[in-house]
Amino acid sequence: MLKGKVHKYGADVNTDVIIPARYLNIYDPAELAKHCMEDIDEDFLKRVEPGDIVVATTNFGCGSSREHAPMALKAAGISCVIARSFARIFFRNAINIGLPLLESNEAVDNTEAGDIVEVDLSRGEIKNVTKNLTFTASPYPDFMAEIIASGGLIEYTKKRLTSGRV
Repeated sequence: MLKGKVHKYGADVNTDVIIPARYLNIYDPAELAKHCMEDIDEDFLKRVEPGDIVVATTNFGCGSSREHAPMALKAAGISCVIARSFARIFFRNAINIGLPLLESNEAVDNTEAGDIVEVDLSRGEIKNVTKNLTFTASPYPDFMAEIIASGGLIEYTKKRLTSGRV
């Protein structure tokens, strides 16, 4: 179960505002986190706490196919992103580093910045605790859920190799 405060954004939040290109020479997630969202929300890092959740409208993560963007969000403490839609390459990069994303029009429409949200990934359930509303999103297929639970594709692969499940 994930639980956190909502940070809400609009449409077309691109990878260059999630982590600006001037920081792409940084590979340490903790260092990337220090610059997360600074070009779209200069107070983001002052407000974000571990476990918080980003909610956005459409096409979240559009732009360049940089894996730095979901990495910066995760390292900044974001536990999940909920949107109406995601750029496909961002979606894949997020899963690969273990950052869960959920698509739910109703959750986006009925959630505001500052609301407290709980997410049950196994059931695809999103609960706005502040407003006492519950929404659904498609749960992940088992293999994707296992990648996320493992912390990303690399850790998932290591587990499979050591368990002989390859």
